[in-house]
Amino acid sequence: MRRKAGLFLLALAVFFAALSPLLRWYAFPRLAKIPANQYQDMVLEAKDATLLDYGTMQARKVSKVTIVQTLKGNVEESDRIEKTAGRDVVVWDGLSYVQGPDGKMVSKVSERYIFDAHTQEPVHATGEAVDGDPVRRQGIEFKWPFLTEKRDYEYFDAQTRTSAPIHYRGTRDFRGLNVYYFEQTVPWTKVAFPKVMPVEGVTPESVAGTGTTRWYTTVRRFWVEPVTGAPVYGEEIHQEELRGGTLLGGRAKVTAFAGHVKMREDYIEHTVALVQSNRTLVLLLTSYLPWGCLALAALLLALSLWLEARGRRPGGPAPAPAADPEPVTA
Repeated sequence: MRRKAGLFLLALAVFFAALSPLLRWYAFPRLAKIPANQYQDMVLEAKDATLLDYGTMQARKVSKVTIVQTLKGNVEESDRIEKTAGRDVVVWDGLSYVQGPDGKMVSKVSERYIFDAHTQEPVHATGEAVDGDPVRRQGIEFKWPFLTEKRDYEYFDAQTRTSAPIHYRGTRDFRGLNVYYFEQTVPWTKVAFPKVMPVEGVTPESVAGTGTTRWYTTVRRFWVEPVTGAPVYGEEIHQEELRGGTLLGGRAKVTAFAGHVKMREDYIEHTVALVQSNRTLVLLLTSYLPWGCLALAALLLALSLWLEARGRRPGGPAPAPAADPEPVTA
């Protein structure tokens, strides 16, 4: 019985030892994915900002500018692209809506972001766009990969339609979470006017006809929880200017928007709570279960060897002597 029990424990030890790498390197890439139907929104604010009054074409100080960002999973498009991509794909239809302190629209820019559900790498397909203009992204946007590393990443900037490094600047504590801090500076760059302008009847084409151009710079900062790759907080020091042309009445430039954009407090609390719960699920597949299986395999192997050694130990019960053969009688 001891030998049978030892062999059974040895078989279990081999099973759990084999299960450990399978969980980490096979199950994790297939189970840890962004849902195709995910919907999320975020509200950011720039208090004491500078905003252009398009009625007078004068920059003025305002109490607050609000930016509402929404990301909605497009399941139908995901299914369509997956048929030719050969992998799980997520399609996010995004909208960045900016409004002044009076609630009136300042700008709104749509975006379609197509990416791999596990790695977050961009997937190039028809429909990938910013404000209706086709783009071909390089690098990440909105979210870092699972198990984010301490290194620089390529980050896509929707204003310039280009990618540039976003730099790892160290590890920090944020609301009890160990996070990686990333920062990117986009230098002054000429960018396109939004397709939807804040003044009725004014179009990007009509503004371009005056010779006036739009310029933009920002310092982008993210605090990223490395296990999930999700930013728990983000902010931008954002500036936009209109330069040259007859629209400015002889002035060289005028500030269109300038402000320190930060996540609103209630959205910070919600994001931190959501990331904490998802972090546990990712750790189950990458750490807790794989290492637990290895520890259990080692324990089962030790028990198996102990039972085998005990069964072979000298001084155990002696075997019963063989019985004398019975005489054969005719």
